[in-house]
Amino acid sequence: MNTVTPTDFDLSFLDEGFSARDIVEQKINESSMTDDRDAFYVCDLGDVVKKHLRWARALPRVRPFYAVKCNDSRAVVMTLATLGTGFDCASKTEIQLVQSLGVDPSRIIYANPCKQVSQIKYASAHGVQMMTFDSEVELMKVARCHDNAKLVLRIATDDSKAVCRLSVKFGAPLKACRGLLERAKELGLDVIGVSFHVGSGCTDPETYTQAIADARCVFDTGAELGFNMDLLDIGGGFPGSDNTELKFEEITGVINPALDKYFPVDCGVNIIAEPGRFYVASAYTLVVNIIAKKVIMDEEFASDEEDEGTSDRTLMYYVNDGVYGSFNCILYDHAHCLPTLHKKPKPDEVMYPCSIWGPTCDGLDRIVEQCSLPDMQVGDWLVFENMGAYTVAAASTFNGFQRPDIHYVMSRPTW
Repeated sequence: MNTVTPTDFDLSFLDEGFSARDIVEQKINESSMTDDRDAFYVCDLGDVVKKHLRWARALPRVRPFYAVKCNDSRAVVMTLATLGTGFDCASKTEIQLVQSLGVDPSRIIYANPCKQVSQIKYASAHGVQMMTFDSEVELMKVARCHDNAKLVLRIATDDSKAVCRLSVKFGAPLKACRGLLERAKELGLDVIGVSFHVGSGCTDPETYTQAIADARCVFDTGAELGFNMDLLDIGGGFPGSDNTELKFEEITGVINPALDKYFPVDCGVNIIAEPGRFYVASAYTLVVNIIAKKVIMDEEFASDEEDEGTSDRTLMYYVNDGVYGSFNCILYDHAHCLPTLHKKPKPDEVMYPCSIWGPTCDGLDRIVEQCSLPDMQVGDWLVFENMGAYTVAAASTFNGFQRPDIHYVMSRPTW
């Protein structure tokens, strides 16, 4: 294994036959020889590359614009920039990050329908033209602050089948779209397309079909009003791991026919999407250490000391990352995080009902309400997989607990 340092992060190229899980084991062994035993991540950038290839196979007509908000790690953004993706940015800071890596502004969509005036001016000054809107007020702000904006009308969708719903906050209803397009025409603004987002964790892929059909209606209205609309943005929300109820290819199996029906290949419309978790969720593995433990005896079994095979107790494990850190995804992304054991349990090992708690002083800092784990000790490790989406990006340092270090790896054949 060789380590290089491209700008501000360490990247280890794995020898053939080694995996990211081997690095997890190596880092655990190294940390176990010290008193620190801090939580840490291992990020496999090779997994990000593989996801890019998977996207190209499953959605050949759709160019991905990575949603930076999902995980703004410089290493991830740099990898995707090298692969040629576009970028969905929601703020000045995200635009700065992407452009600091040499990404051309034509590869950026400012996909926030409610933007601060100063940040619209920043986008204008730095050549970022594509941006979304869903209200007349936003149109008027853009008309005052951006001379060359290429606007994308975000429409509301039925996101009732999604885990994280967005249409309650963003998106113009269909009945309002003609009026908004007419107002844009009056203001001399250029509307180049339509966007939507069916919400994250959507359990009904047919939602995409209806949203694409609705977008077609708005395109037709735009054409009537004299707009040359040539961009369709189908949003994000695609699953980032294969342990979800609805698999990625099941969703794309519905999207592709809908695109072919409403936006045929020869119609002159470019199609993009805003995947975030799809690219990064499975690339990150989080490793935490047990820093404290409580044993709660069940009174019903408390006097039966001879029956060691009975779950006569509940165990509370406290670890060195929590909902104010990496596990903020539990609060904000409705994630359900379950650990795997670092040490494989014995076949006859007793499993106990357990809860897992973060390190802060807040009683709400609970990671897992109930699961089954063996009787472990302070200093033992727990591993959480699929931890790349909406984790590191929103982690805080509440109570003075620092964000975990990230160790980046990539196999040579992948690169």
